[in-house]
Amino acid sequence: MKICVTAKGDNLDAQVDPRFGRCGYFIFVDTDTFEFEAVKNTNIEAMGGAGTQAAQLVASKKVKAVISGSVGPNAFETLSAAGIEIIAGFSGTIREAVEKYKSGDLKASQAPTSKGIH
Repeated sequence: MKICVTAKGDNLDAQVDPRFGRCGYFIFVDTDTFEFEAVKNTNIEAMGGAGTQAAQLVASKKVKAVISGSVGPNAFETLSAAGIEIIAGFSGTIREAVEKYKSGDLKASQAPTSKGIH
């Protein structure tokens, strides 16, 4: 299965970015093989709508879940509408996030975890 983790860098040892819409990178990871694709977030400098645009990009990659430090209300709504599980409040490396997700240690967020303004 494929999931997305927000990241400060472009590899599995990078730290999870505390922001969703304005994260440095999106790391799309196959949880079975740990093969990944790092995509630079082009919305990082957007004047507005960064969360929604980022959520649309992530949804286009057909992921089952997103792991991030926080997720604002517009991104949360867009991801939820796409049927993507949202796990916010995580800190650590991308590799740790994927391992914890695989082991069932992470709980889905039921509401946005930030106001979406950073």
